[in-house]
Amino acid sequence: MVTGGTDSGRGQWSSKMGFILAAAGSAIGLGNIWRFPYVTGQNGGAAFLVLYLACVAVLGVPVMIAELTIGRFSRRNPVGAFKMIRPGSPWKLIGYAGVATGICILSYYSVLAGYTTGYIVKTLIGNTTAYEAFTSNVWIVLPLFLVFIVFTVLVVQGGIKNGIERWAKILMPILLLLLVALIIRSVTLEGAGRGLSFYLKPDFSKVTGKTILAALGQAFFSLSLGMGAMLTYGSYLAKKDNIVTSGLYVAFFDTLIAVMAGLLIFPALFAMGMQPDQGTGLVFKVLPMIFASIPGGHLIGAAFFLLLSIAALTSTISLLEVATAYMVDEKHWLRKRAVWVMALICFALGLPSILSQGIVPWLEKLPLVGMSFLGLMDYIFGNVMLAIGALMISIFFGWLWKVKNAAAELREGCPGFGRIAPVLDIMLKFVCPALILVVLVFLFIDVA
Repeated sequence: MVTGGTDSGRGQWSSKMGFILAAAGSAIGLGNIWRFPYVTGQNGGAAFLVLYLACVAVLGVPVMIAELTIGRFSRRNPVGAFKMIRPGSPWKLIGYAGVATGICILSYYSVLAGYTTGYIVKTLIGNTTAYEAFTSNVWIVLPLFLVFIVFTVLVVQGGIKNGIERWAKILMPILLLLLVALIIRSVTLEGAGRGLSFYLKPDFSKVTGKTILAALGQAFFSLSLGMGAMLTYGSYLAKKDNIVTSGLYVAFFDTLIAVMAGLLIFPALFAMGMQPDQGTGLVFKVLPMIFASIPGGHLIGAAFFLLLSIAALTSTISLLEVATAYMVDEKHWLRKRAVWVMALICFALGLPSILSQGIVPWLEKLPLVGMSFLGLMDYIFGNVMLAIGALMISIFFGWLWKVKNAAAELREGCPGFGRIAPVLDIMLKFVCPALILVVLVFLFIDVA
């Protein structure tokens, strides 16, 4: 029988709230404030929102609980966790895939995060340079990319309590306050009521198979599942903490921020007479036009992009921590060395993504695939690899380790776990793998 791992000086969250804020910060990112609104706008508004909330509960929460449990039981990174629970088996390859996925996502995610930082100044000074001209200026976007990676490094090298948790307690309340202030301004614009109606009054007659798939995909990708981030954060949880309620809180806060982002964006869109189905350019192309046309818009716009930058930073922190924890646990590196080496690798991997945004033509449209290097990285690692990772975690937890063997770990801090164990067992054995397989199939169909 495998027993749980020990801390071995790795560090631990000082409080349950510290963990929840840090883990929610990991999940909250560009996917909530950039991706969620445009996907909602393309899929009919309120009906999509209802489906998304259902998918978070059905798919996201069980997989999150599984990741957190594996992490706390093993007290290891994704590679070390699978090696400890199933020694000598190929399952450690899933851990390696998670570490690699985190590094690759960080490499291009930091490029987009750098754009958000640049847009704070751009909006504040009223610069009207088009998005394409902005992203194709290497002398602007390269320093922004570098600065964002350095910010991430400075937080992560501080460790769990003095780095990640400390900054989560500062950044998350700021993010929430900024979002509330911007929502108040948005819903008080003349004509905002039509946006609220679009977003909050569902018309289920518009629901199609595509709508359901979009909700399923958004719920899955918005929670940072499948790359070992939640597993790694779970490895720093105290035994007294309730894993089930912790997972529920993280999912709740992540979903809350996404819902609030819609309350900010759709009233403003409709108030300005614009359509909600603007696609991926909604945040960087459409919103600056809206900010420029309302009183005090440059300040509101700067606050919005500050909000977006904070959300991105809380995610890049967790992405770097996955690789850092691997080097500290498995290679016995000092944290500072691990952080800087992993960051340099991410910086090198991110250069083609920067150059693919209007700077180097052949990287802008790669042969055979017909998409940019950044787009290809996002498709492979931000979509396919996350789905595969979550599928493998569901199968591992549901069929190999099994809920009955994990029950002792889950009962630590959650005495009433026995009542929900059968439900979690069914979800992780059958429901979650089936839903993730559907997402994977349509990902491949969509690109074919």
